[in-house]
Amino acid sequence: MKPSPKVWATAALLAACTSSGISQTIFTYGTKPVSKGEFLKAYNKNNAADKPTDKSYRDYLDLYTRFKIKVQAAYDLKLDTLPEQRAELTGFRSQVVDNYMNDDASVNQLVSEAAARSRKDIHVAHIFLPLSQTALPSEIASTEVKLRAIQARLQKGDDFSQLALELSSDPSVLVNKGDIGYITAFVLPYDMETAVYNTAPGKVSAPVRSAIGYHLFKNIGTRPAIGKVSVAQILVGFPQDATDEQKAADRKLADSVYRALKNGADFKEMVSKFSTDNTTYQAGGEIMEFGVGRYSPAFEQAAFALKEDGELSEPIETEYGIHILKRLKRNPVPADATDKTYLETLRQQVLQSDRMSFAKTIFYNRIKKDIQYKKAAYPEQSVLAIADSLLQHKNTPGLKPVSDKTTLFTFGAKAYRVSDWTQYLHSMMRLENMRHLPAQQLFDNFLERSAFDYYRDNLEKYNPEFAYQLHEFKEGNLLFEVMQRKIWGVANEDSAALKRYYEANKNKYWWEASADAVIFTAANEAAAETLRSKLEANPVQWKSLADNSAGTVQADSGRFELGQIPVFERTNFTDGLITAKVKNENDNTVSFTYIIKVYRDRNPRNFNDARGFVVNDYQTLLENNWIKELQKKYPVKVNNEVVKTLSK
Repeated sequence: MKPSPKVWATAALLAACTSSGISQTIFTYGTKPVSKGEFLKAYNKNNAADKPTDKSYRDYLDLYTRFKIKVQAAYDLKLDTLPEQRAELTGFRSQVVDNYMNDDASVNQLVSEAAARSRKDIHVAHIFLPLSQTALPSEIASTEVKLRAIQARLQKGDDFSQLALELSSDPSVLVNKGDIGYITAFVLPYDMETAVYNTAPGKVSAPVRSAIGYHLFKNIGTRPAIGKVSVAQILVGFPQDATDEQKAADRKLADSVYRALKNGADFKEMVSKFSTDNTTYQAGGEIMEFGVGRYSPAFEQAAFALKEDGELSEPIETEYGIHILKRLKRNPVPADATDKTYLETLRQQVLQSDRMSFAKTIFYNRIKKDIQYKKAAYPEQSVLAIADSLLQHKNTPGLKPVSDKTTLFTFGAKAYRVSDWTQYLHSMMRLENMRHLPAQQLFDNFLERSAFDYYRDNLEKYNPEFAYQLHEFKEGNLLFEVMQRKIWGVANEDSAALKRYYEANKNKYWWEASADAVIFTAANEAAAETLRSKLEANPVQWKSLADNSAGTVQADSGRFELGQIPVFERTNFTDGLITAKVKNENDNTVSFTYIIKVYRDRNPRNFNDARGFVVNDYQTLLENNWIKELQKKYPVKVNNEVVKTLSK
């Protein structure tokens, strides 16, 4: 009988392939040493819930030494070379490798940075010069001339807001004169946010190029972060192209609503009657919690000015109309910068934001060091011209020719050649959004993809935890295979040996007080009660009743010792008894039993009744005999002085 996967996985998947930096040898088997660090890694993984004791270490040491010599026997039999073993290892590697292709250190760095930035709000002004990513060289040059002119005027002391009014293409500039209010972490795209937070108060940032143009930011001033607020609103919205008369009428209506609220009118009722905000009126006007930089400055200022939950603002006018706000809840930035809940919230924001592309860049730069990236000497313009020739059908005469075998770069001992570059370009020909990228950008993408692919394919060399997990899986599979061949399969298939073992050990296999019975397990109370009622009327039809229950009831018939039958305490077992229903707390199923015949006296089991026990006992005998052989082949020597140093 083969143990259940849960049993053998818990007891057997104990391999450890790396020493964790502790070189002390805790035991040897044959000539092979096992370090204290390796042993502790396996012990801690499988005994995390228990406090270590000398006995628990000793017990586990015995289990672990047996594990190691059994796996070594599998290696000696070359079971690791079996196609199915290799295929399972490859499949497992594919399942878990992506879990290790994110760099926690990079993410942690960005979380720490976000935590620091989120404790400060910055008042920002903005000038925008549009420029598309597909702009012609002449358009780029013209925009950069404008940009340098603005920077020169700022250096002379020209007023930023005046320049914004004059030159910025931001649609809101006529209203705000470039003043976009306060921002904090996660409000702007990460590169823009970084430019703002790297700019001192009163100063102007370096230009930031985005997908739509150039941006200049002025740090008007800073303050401690004010956190987030939840409010509900009533919006008396201005119609599109509203006249002055219409706006005046809306202001008058908003004043009337505000006075009614101050006199005790229900806020939600007033929302349903007067609010024109289609996104919030059905929720009583409630707006999702927000921080600075999400809405217009006037709206945010009014929301954060409310001192208490339930407090109303006077009507506030924005470009959208007139708002009346009710504060619901205020959430300040935690005073403790190391608050775990707050940091986890920031982590989730980082993982879902454009910061991850920067984390990837940090990771990419580290990977290139790990895999020993080295650029080769080659005619760069000739190599880039291959992209123009293939993707854009441009010829560039006069360049030095290169061959498919020309090396472009290496990762360790592996060289990437022009043939690899050409193959990559052919794959790009099918992607419209990639075909028209500049040749240098395509080559950078080729280098990055090659680096990540090489790192992924060789991750065991660079990530000890990944190597450990693969080795653990490999040796767990080997243990399963060798146990199947040496113990489980032999015990199950050698019927003659099982019968001989039974005959030699009959006195071990007895029935205690028992019964022929049918144990019913129903999916729920109703199904149990329905079947139990039918069974009381016609118990001999138990099988057809269970078979016709549409799968809501399972029946298990056989001879059971009385202690195995699910009943309440002090049940008086009699022939023909249908026991009371018992609820199984683990899964809420309901069990009851039909007792066919009771055997009150202890009597011997025949071979068929005892077979399961015989198989288990015979497996144990075979395994113990095999272990003795292995211990002779690979003598185990425990270093007791090292064992004594294990932390209790």
